[in-house]
Amino acid sequence: MTAAFMDLVDVTIVNIAIPSIERDLGASFGAIQWITAGYALAFAAGLITGGRLGDIYGRKRLFLIGISGFTIASALCGFAATPEILAGSRLLQGAMAAMMVPQVLAIIHVTFPAHERGKVFGMFGAIVGLGAVSGPLLGALLTQWNIAGLEWRPIFLINLPVGIAGVLLGRKFITESKAPKALRLDLVGMVLVTVALLMLIYPLTRGRELGWPLWGHLCVAGSVLVFAAFVAYEKRKTRKDGSPLVELSLFRVKSFAAGIAVQLTFGIVLGIFFLVWTLYMQIGLGWSPLRAGLTGVPFSVAVSVAAGLSVQKLVPRFGRKVLQTGALTMATGLLVYIWEAGRYGTDIHAWQMALPLTVMGLGMGLIVAPLTDAVLSGVPREHAGSASGLISTTQQMGSALGLGLVSVVFFGVVDDRVGGSSPAGSSVAGPGALGTTFVDGFQHAMWWVVAVLVMIFGMMFALPARPKQHVEESAVGATSEAAS
Repeated sequence: MTAAFMDLVDVTIVNIAIPSIERDLGASFGAIQWITAGYALAFAAGLITGGRLGDIYGRKRLFLIGISGFTIASALCGFAATPEILAGSRLLQGAMAAMMVPQVLAIIHVTFPAHERGKVFGMFGAIVGLGAVSGPLLGALLTQWNIAGLEWRPIFLINLPVGIAGVLLGRKFITESKAPKALRLDLVGMVLVTVALLMLIYPLTRGRELGWPLWGHLCVAGSVLVFAAFVAYEKRKTRKDGSPLVELSLFRVKSFAAGIAVQLTFGIVLGIFFLVWTLYMQIGLGWSPLRAGLTGVPFSVAVSVAAGLSVQKLVPRFGRKVLQTGALTMATGLLVYIWEAGRYGTDIHAWQMALPLTVMGLGMGLIVAPLTDAVLSGVPREHAGSASGLISTTQQMGSALGLGLVSVVFFGVVDDRVGGSSPAGSSVAGPGALGTTFVDGFQHAMWWVVAVLVMIFGMMFALPARPKQHVEESAVGATSEAAS
């Protein structure tokens, strides 16, 4: 839980400090995208491998390696002198997170019996919300305070005490576990999936800055072929020695396949929303990091509350309807937000955003914890690491895709209005033509997010009506009653 908290804080804490990093290091929007999307890319590319390494060499061992490396990479980010060094350190940080994060879900999956897992995932959902609360607030406060003249750097250095605590707690309390059947590392599969992800994400991330070159379109098309080659190789590897990087048989489990598709699409929603939201408040409206961070508190608190309640109280009674209600609730909150942004323009106040953000947070909380629960519900214990890596990979891949699509759904509008210049280079726009343009870009991007949420609602019909462990729990309860 400490590791999950640190990872979530690190993602959200960076968003709020983007304008400060931009000013201090003179970073271009392309560099800023690498500082955010680069982390997500390295994270996504390594998660499947990290999960499988945990299955083979021990989940506790990989967890400790990952959290130690993540802490060291955080120090490198904190002392970075150029945008290039910061982007490189973020790539390393993402790679280390890929070793650490899959073990979190896998350790939960193998440690607790099915009828207890729902409660644990409820706690995990609350930690997700707490990370979302702490990240923007810590980012805003640390950036605003400018401790010892370090400006944005403490947002990374804050990870050092948390990381050290995680290492000490992990060594003492986590029990080692591996796949019961000996597995081998699939190096060819690892290379293929990493290349495919790079070919897909890199052109989306740099396309706008480079003028959408032909090679970018060819890379995206080529990534489909590399993914196809990866699947073919994994099938062959399964027949040969039973140790593929991705256990393709998992996709025959309906709850897993459907959940993975929803995770990918939901990641796109989060990738677009959080970056555009930050740019809208801090550059479009000219708000300080602290004001922007405090504005997000209702959203984060609502996520935490709804995530805790959803798995423990709601899903056992109503099943997948809880997740579908979450998607529609998020979409409703966004529609109210779009209306308010158009109604009040650059004169909007933080308190006016509280209602749509609270509604959105409740919706997200109803999705984030139960979805993980549902995806893992039918997965065999020996493949817990691989499955956990796939869950995190698809969400991070979706997030990286969302960050790349910001260039299309947000800056496509902004660039058209300002003649193709890069308004992200302006640290503060505020009221005026540029501020109004950012408001319009925000509304346009949010309409896209609403459309994706409606699509997610439809995809959720493929999820099981009730996750397997809750069915088991009911059966256990019925057996106990019969016995008494």
